[in-house]
This record gives sequence, structure tokens and C-alpha cells, in this order.
Amino acid sequence: MQIGFIGTGSMGSILIEAFIQSGAVSPDHLVVTNRTARKAEQLAESYPGLQTARSNKEAASGAQLLFLCVKPMEFKAVIDDIRDVVAPDTVVVSITSPVQIRHLEKLLPCKIAKVIPSITNYVLSGATLCIYGDRMTDEDQARLELLLSHISAPIRIREEHTRVSSDITSCGPAFLAFFVQKFVDAAVAATGISETEATQLAAEMTLGTGRLLTTGGFTPASLQQRVSVPGGITAEGLRIMQKELYGVFDDLIRTTHAKYDEDVEKVKARFFGP
Repeated sequence: MQIGFIGTGSMGSILIEAFIQSGAVSPDHLVVTNRTARKAEQLAESYPGLQTARSNKEAASGAQLLFLCVKPMEFKAVIDDIRDVVAPDTVVVSITSPVQIRHLEKLLPCKIAKVIPSITNYVLSGATLCIYGDRMTDEDQARLELLLSHISAPIRIREEHTRVSSDITSCGPAFLAFFVQKFVDAAVAATGISETEATQLAAEMTLGTGRLLTTGGFTPASLQQRVSVPGGITAEGLRIMQKELYGVFDDLIRTTHAKYDEDVEKVKARFFGP
């Protein structure tokens, strides 16, 4: 199966490299293009056999599976380029959350899916969110999820939950890293422990906690209960966090949703006019 990639920026390159490094895809089955040609060429230099295309149309021609890894406002130009070369059986996969499946189905004659990856896929972990258009068959969905399973846990969601799901799986690593960094900074400032040592401890803690919440059988609530002893140090720390973080995550969700809704309207206007 030939797989095309239009866009080799941050997430596009993460997917390409993860597919290759996991053994899911051989480099000679990949055709990639990028607005800045040098980025695509660097991938070809790193992975012999990977082919670069000189245009979006060339990358799309002959691809059974085509990933569109471009910014929301760049989609219209890409669609205009590829509309006449994608076949009805081609599966076009958008990784851009504000671009709606129903809009792509109006503009392209092929099968449409939306997959929201995460930086965690780079280490063959985390989730990929999967949303499917009406033209995707059960077989199409199974084939795509089999590919994604080499680098992640594919999870099907409804499109109306794209934003909140992405907050958790795609934005979440940055949010969690912010928490870890602030924890480390406070530890260093208060005790004199080295940043390197504190970061190592926090990183191992984060990894272990993730395993407890996945294969370990704990929920967030049960894990807190298991670690916390009434009147103990952990309980006191949780009390401070409950007090100081009250409302923060509600504000976060409201803010990300407002930005998402704004982006959806901008993309729609770019596709169909105001």
C-alpha cells in the first residue's frame, strides 16, 4: 500500500518516523511532500527508500492512504490541488481537528477520516483519536486502526468530542509537562536538590503513574485514595492543590473550546466563503 503525506512539519514527521521505526510501514511505501522541500528531503536522507514528491498532486497520485498534515488555513489550497487525482477508494486522513469531516466530504470524492495524533506517538505510546466519515467501510476503519496500533492505542470518538478529547490526549502532554516542571522548580528552589535529579525523579514518577492508570487497574480517584493517608503528607498536599487549582481546569476547557470554535468557523469560511 502506498501512503502519501502532505506536510512534514511537527506532527507529520512524528507520524512518518513512528510508522517507520515501529516497523508498521517500510520507507519505500511512503511518498511525502512539504511546502519547504528541504524538510521532506531530510526525511528521505534519514530513511533510504522514502520518496519525495515535488507537489501535493504528485504525493496524492496513486496513494491508497493520504495523510493531510497541514495547518487549518492551508487546507483549501491542498484540497484544490488534489481533488482531481484522488480516487473514490482513496482514504484521505486529516490530522487537523478544526477541519470537519462533512466539509471534506463535500469537497473531495473519496473516503474521509480524521485522526488526531499526539507527541506521545513518537515513542509508540499514547492515543490516536479516530473519527470516520460515512464513506469509510468497516474494513477501511479496521485497516487504518491496525496501522495506528503500531504506534498508539487507536480510540474512536464522536466528532463533537474532538476538542475535549484532544485537550486530554494531544494538549495533555504539554499540560502535564507544565505541572511537572513547576513541581521540579519548586523542589529545587525549596531544598537545593539539583534540577537534573528532580527531573529524573519526576519523569520516572510520571511514567509509573501512567502505567498504574492503564495496566495497573487504578482510576485517578482510586490512585489518590491508595496513596493518601488521612492526616498524612499526601493528603495535605492534595488539600492545597484542591484549594489552589479550583476552577483552573474548567477555565482551561472553556478557553480551548472557544479557540476551537473560532478556528472551525475560519476554516469553514475559507472552504465555502462567508
